[in-house]
Amino acid sequence: MPIIEMHMVEGRTAEQKSRVAAAVTAAVCQSLECPAETVRILITEHRGDEFYVAGMNMAQRAAKQKEQAQ
Repeated sequence: MPIIEMHMVEGRTAEQKSRVAAAVTAAVCQSLECPAETVRILITEHRGDEFYVAGMNMAQRAAKQKEQAQ
């Protein structure tokens, strides 16, 4: 039974999460040759101040990008 964990910044709609879950399920079924009923997907959402890329949270990254655009 494949179990996939997805972590993302909060703010996506239920429809968007359903679409990504369907796409990931299809990819897992194709690559592992398993039935969709065996695929589990866990989506965990994080606030922007809990999600870091290159040592900066989302607010810090946005401020840096804004600064670089000027």
